[in-house]
Amino acid sequence: MTTLDLPAETVPAPAREKAAPPPERRIRIGGVTREDVLTVLGALTGSLALDWILYERVMPFSGALGFLLCWYLLFLTGYTLLGGLQWGALLVRERLVSVVAWSAGLLVLALIADQIGYIAMRGYEAAQHLNFFTESMETTSALSPITSGGALHAVVGSLEQLGLATLFAVPLGIAAAVFMSEVGGRMARPVRTLVEAMTALPSIVAGLFILGVVIITLGFEKSGFAASLALTVMMMPIVTRAAEVVIRLVPGTLREASFALGGSQWRTVWNVVLPTARPGLVTAVVLGMARGVGETSPVLLTSGFTTQLNANPFSDRQVSLPLYIWNYVKTPYPDMVARAFAAALTLMTMVLILFVTARVIGGRRPGQLTRRQRRRIDRAARAAESGARRRTAEAGGFAVAGAHRTAGAAGTAGTAVAGVR
Repeated sequence: MTTLDLPAETVPAPAREKAAPPPERRIRIGGVTREDVLTVLGALTGSLALDWILYERVMPFSGALGFLLCWYLLFLTGYTLLGGLQWGALLVRERLVSVVAWSAGLLVLALIADQIGYIAMRGYEAAQHLNFFTESMETTSALSPITSGGALHAVVGSLEQLGLATLFAVPLGIAAAVFMSEVGGRMARPVRTLVEAMTALPSIVAGLFILGVVIITLGFEKSGFAASLALTVMMMPIVTRAAEVVIRLVPGTLREASFALGGSQWRTVWNVVLPTARPGLVTAVVLGMARGVGETSPVLLTSGFTTQLNANPFSDRQVSLPLYIWNYVKTPYPDMVARAFAAALTLMTMVLILFVTARVIGGRRPGQLTRRQRRRIDRAARAAESGARRRTAEAGGFAVAGAHRTAGAAGTAGTAVAGVR
């Protein structure tokens, strides 16, 4: 008999400890290890030293761009060699692709930060004064101090033109996307071809189209409304293409379930397809708005330029932020250039707000309930539960009353029998 066959009380402590299984250890999948970090740092340091020797001392080259490009190529080569000394060939290729992807992402972030920093530095002189957001350029000349004038009229013009363009482009774009993805037929292909052609349409052509048709032919004056029509021509194909892709991602089983329950095609699209694709549709709308908010040439041709505040987009000229930037950034006066960069910073803030809004609203997965919907369902469930308890209590009361009546009837019958006897 071995120690494993004996009861636990008779087995000595050393034998029990030896027979106990080792503790489980959590296995970490993915992540960054110390060897990965040291390999990257070693490749960066070695490639920088080798690049300095070759680029500055041996080869007849100069310039910061060439130095950085040569450093990056030497870094990839050194990282591949160092990885080959400690990993297999497949793992080396995987780590190399990861390093290239990370470096490309960091490069994009660095370029964005550089552009934002440069614009903020050039426009801070004008943006730090409150008058830039509360005054127009009506009483400001080129030699006026930086504390005079602002971009209020351009901000108002951009918001009104973008709002009208969104009001026109979003219903048309989503309707076209629903037609191409849900209705189809012989006209779906020509509509899709036209939308694809409009996607690559130059903005100046859209401005010329509205100028020739609306202003010259129909006799309308240059205004914010005409500019919004030009922006609509630019935004509608973006919204249509993005909305079509999102609607096609809705599972077909949802449509089949709606049809099986007796729903028509219109009810299926309105109550099933569009609510399911709502986050993606919001993203498509915001992408279209971001496409139209930075256009300059259509606004210049259709609304003109003015230094006065015009809150009525249907009458007289109206300026926007891109046109404000284009008009003042090419002047030789430093204060005007500072105002232009401050307006560019304001425009970037508007675009950032649009994309953050799309991220917040479109972050919800299709079919996921919102907080309001969950609260409404919880209230309905609590109401149904309380109603069920109330009905159960009433049913119990009725049962007790019925039992009392039965007992009373039985007592009466017993008394009558006794009297007969």
